[in-house]
Amino acid sequence: MLKDKLEVALEKIRAGLKSEGGDIELVDVRGGTVYVRLKGACEGCPMSMLTMKNWVEATLKKELPEITQVKAV
Repeated sequence: MLKDKLEVALEKIRAGLKSEGGDIELVDVRGGTVYVRLKGACEGCPMSMLTMKNWVEATLKKELPEITQVKAV
């Protein structure tokens, strides 16, 4: 199931975010779009958009080619 695969991939990302006092939560998946919520220190961080695009989205697309984009909610 796609959500299970996403959770496995997010665990890899989560480890890095937790080292900085943050976290990430899977909110929903619609089509090829994944909706996530940054939490903790990542919530409201000025670098969060770069984190989303260059790390979260890139990692998820690499792990799961069916993912076309990742959006923060």
